[in-house]
Amino acid sequence: MATFNDAGCNNATAGSTTPTYGVTKTSNPARRIVKFGDGYEQRQMIGIPAQLDPKVYTLTFVVAEADADKIEAFLEARAEDGEYFGWTPPAGSSGKYVCDSWNKTIPYNGRATINTSFRQVFDLA
Repeated sequence: MATFNDAGCNNATAGSTTPTYGVTKTSNPARRIVKFGDGYEQRQMIGIPAQLDPKVYTLTFVVAEADADKIEAFLEARAEDGEYFGWTPPAGSSGKYVCDSWNKTIPYNGRATINTSFRQVFDLA
């Protein structure tokens, strides 16, 4: 399993794999809701308890363009091999994540911004 950190991204500059402030965490618990005509509703959680609420983190990295290339190469490698990677969110515990899409902008020479979403996955391995 690859790890998304400075060392895992081809030895990117220290701190370049730390997202800027403003991280957004999204929760969407897996549940089935049945609504009855009298306003009563019944909710049932779906799945294994530890996997009921996968998180999605929306992240922004503002880094040197060379480090952005290393981050992007890491994400492209995971997209090609279909593997998850280890990542520790801010104020969270480490887990397995995938990145389905990202975009890179170069606002001026030598600097780049990468916007991405890391989606938590639960895998047997």
